[in-house]
Amino acid sequence: MAPFLVYMAENKDYYEILGVTKTSSHDEIKKAYRKLALKYHPDHNKTKEGEAQFKEVTKAYEVLSNEEKRKSYDQFGHAAFEQGGAGGAGGPFGGFGGQQGGQYGPFTYTYSGNGGAGDFGGFSDPFDIFEQFFGGGGSPFGSRQRRPAYRITISFDEAVHGTEKQVTIDNKTQKIKIPAGVDSGSRIRFDAYDVVVEVAQDTRFQRQGYDIVSEKEVSYAQAALGEEINVETIDGSVKIRIPAGTQPGTLIRLSGRGVKHVQGSGKGDHYVKIVIQVPRKLSKRQKELFEALRREE
Repeated sequence: MAPFLVYMAENKDYYEILGVTKTSSHDEIKKAYRKLALKYHPDHNKTKEGEAQFKEVTKAYEVLSNEEKRKSYDQFGHAAFEQGGAGGAGGPFGGFGGQQGGQYGPFTYTYSGNGGAGDFGGFSDPFDIFEQFFGGGGSPFGSRQRRPAYRITISFDEAVHGTEKQVTIDNKTQKIKIPAGVDSGSRIRFDAYDVVVEVAQDTRFQRQGYDIVSEKEVSYAQAALGEEINVETIDGSVKIRIPAGTQPGTLIRLSGRGVKHVQGSGKGDHYVKIVIQVPRKLSKRQKELFEALRREE
């Protein structure tokens, strides 16, 4: 098995990344991006940290430089660009804009017109942005060879627990180990190409970075009186205590029950959102009890 590196898509604040505020003008955002892009451009800064920073500031500029995307981001945050989120279109990892592609076994792959593979996920080519800055002259650091990129879709459970996939590329069959903790947009450097991971949604859990959010329905009586209940986590069922007087929408934090960090140690948290279940039909006795409660209140 060949060695690999993983680059995670982190949900960092785009304004913070560019060093601007929500009241900054388009020109201020453009100026901030230009300064950071020149600093971290891979042909100028050849460190892995520099490459990651360049992708990060480019991602932030892609959103904040577009009026509609910026409005969606200000209102909904990163959720605006997640699959099925308020922003629609499958989020910023939805495809390689303006490129061609094909199929290799379980992969779909994409490549640009010059024969090199797209290297920045679902975002437009950042070298095109340099053309805006330098009057069509392209990147001031010259062209950069792109690595072929292939896309693979895995299940939610496979993403949070890790998995191993057997794939065939260029008539060569090999196994790719996908570490626990990857998310949609994670890029695994493997041999001479990159693997871009897409993670299928799960009906039970919503992922926010390394944290997990789920909902749990409880009755009026359980919320009012308190009770010990079972909740599902990514690692199985656990018991939690619903305190007496719990209100609708209360979040109960389960420390360390979230997703394993893809690099390094530690795990995120699991947040259980309490939903009060309103009965649609009441028995005669239940109606009497609720009427008595209403008179008491």
